[in-house]
Amino acid sequence: MHKLLFPLLLIPALVVGAKESKLFDKKLPNDKKILHALNRLSFGPRPGDVEAVRKMGLKKWVDLQLNAAQIPENPDLLAKLKPLDTLQMTTQEMNEHYPTQQMLVAAARGMGANFLPKDPVLRARTERLAEMYKRRINGDTGPAKGTKSLDDILDPDQAKTLRSGTEAERVKLLMDMPEDKLTGVIAALPPAARRPLFTTPALGLQRKLMVSAAPQNIPAFDLSEGKLLRAVYSNRQLEEVLVDFWYNHFNVFIEKGNDRFLVTSYERDSIRPHVLGKFKDMLLATAQDPAMLFYLDNWQSVAAKTPEELARLGARARFARGLNENYARELLELHTLGVDGGYTQKDIIAVARCFTGWTIKNPFQGGVGTFDFNDRTHDKAEKVVLGVTIPAGGGKEDGLKVLDILVHHPSTAHFISKKLAQRFVADDPPTALIDRMAKTFREKDGDIREVMKTMLASKEFWSQGAWHAKMKSPLEMIASAIRATGADVQSASMLAQQLQQLGEPLYRKVEPTGYSSANAEWTNSAALLARMNFGLALAQNKAPGLKVDTARFEKLSTPESIAKAILFTASTPETQAAISAISKDKEPAKIAGLVIGGPEFQRR
Repeated sequence: MHKLLFPLLLIPALVVGAKESKLFDKKLPNDKKILHALNRLSFGPRPGDVEAVRKMGLKKWVDLQLNAAQIPENPDLLAKLKPLDTLQMTTQEMNEHYPTQQMLVAAARGMGANFLPKDPVLRARTERLAEMYKRRINGDTGPAKGTKSLDDILDPDQAKTLRSGTEAERVKLLMDMPEDKLTGVIAALPPAARRPLFTTPALGLQRKLMVSAAPQNIPAFDLSEGKLLRAVYSNRQLEEVLVDFWYNHFNVFIEKGNDRFLVTSYERDSIRPHVLGKFKDMLLATAQDPAMLFYLDNWQSVAAKTPEELARLGARARFARGLNENYARELLELHTLGVDGGYTQKDIIAVARCFTGWTIKNPFQGGVGTFDFNDRTHDKAEKVVLGVTIPAGGGKEDGLKVLDILVHHPSTAHFISKKLAQRFVADDPPTALIDRMAKTFREKDGDIREVMKTMLASKEFWSQGAWHAKMKSPLEMIASAIRATGADVQSASMLAQQLQQLGEPLYRKVEPTGYSSANAEWTNSAALLARMNFGLALAQNKAPGLKVDTARFEKLSTPESIAKAILFTASTPETQAAISAISKDKEPAKIAGLVIGGPEFQRR
């Protein structure tokens, strides 16, 4: 039997749902509860986590995770995040340090005086990149005027190191160079020698090279790097799981134009602070966040033109902006009520009218990536939303009234509760659990922490029906594998590329649905084979950007003990039989890889 057939052995077991009421009525044995909590409320246990939770007490650990501010953050994580400076920048600061394509176009055409940074170093970077852009659009692929050779830029020893030194020596040489010198070296290298440098797993080098050649890619690079590092290293695991959950709930596609520079503050300021707070606060924050306004085109939505106005415009009428329903539709269908929440097309139109004028501030008026309400483009006529009349003559408060109606609508309580239960309990959670969670949502004014408490105090969460009922998404699988093996992340960007191969490129779900937590989304033979390949590469220390101590597996004497070190519990007879059939040589690292790629580890 070929080793890559291993994940196919139990595909049916991965797609079978847990919706059997008898299983939800059966208590999970006490010896499985800690592992269950770690698999659901974190990105998976690390060596020593089960014992640490047992020593602290499971209830205390859960309570702490529900109050993340009380947990000191991992200093290793903070050190790894420090170089990713855009994660703490405003959109204005980001534009100055890492200019957008629009800024480069304006500068290349001599119209960028208003956009160029005042700082001389940053201004010189923008001007240099604008010149590169101008040459590219003019089809000038030869060396730029004044480009020096490597021998002109480097001393003989440096040139020799770059041409024939070890990888470690070349990395150190490039990392130690100032930006202007590094830029000259990159320009002097032939394309065949230049391209591999941009995919190097060396810590920090890939980002430094990107800063010198393609700085507009830095914000997305930092976001992906930061998300993976937090998933692996953060002590506030439930918070990170919920940030991922709520970002997908309020999804924004980072590759849509200016959202490349807006998503950083969106996740940091509109999602992260509210994941265990009041739902209405997060709903408002996302509604007026420039990233969402741009993604769903509400920034361009204005009151529909009257026939008289259209007549005055004449031929120009076809270019006039009008009402855009995108945000209104997703607000009702995906963010609050759900597709069966009781709204109609008339409600969608009315909601869209209420949000006219909710836009993004014009950069020429001193705003870059900030919310603005334009009263002149707002529809001031009367609207009726879900049976509630919103009087004529209103302004921004029309949209605020809609949000208030939606937050307190029974369908929202049910929809949000069901979605949380699907993420943390099972794809088809018991109706009784959803009803109790929705009751808490209504009684506690949408307090997400209280809804989570209701779920975590339920018999359904701690039942045999919930145990291993969920399939890990690619992000969950990779993060949990790194945590289980104790691997050190040296370049999370390489992991981001792996996630793309597994079907979950971070921040790049085009549709507003976001990535699903449903088992069916991630269960197919090609995906399972890719997971197996990653597991084998990781455990044998062959995964780019990761460092694994394989000696840990070599100290274990049997395949069963190796499997237990990865799963943190005894493996099933089926897993043991599959390992024995495939791994005749009993190579410890290979066995560990097979376990990571196998069906048991893919469940959480």
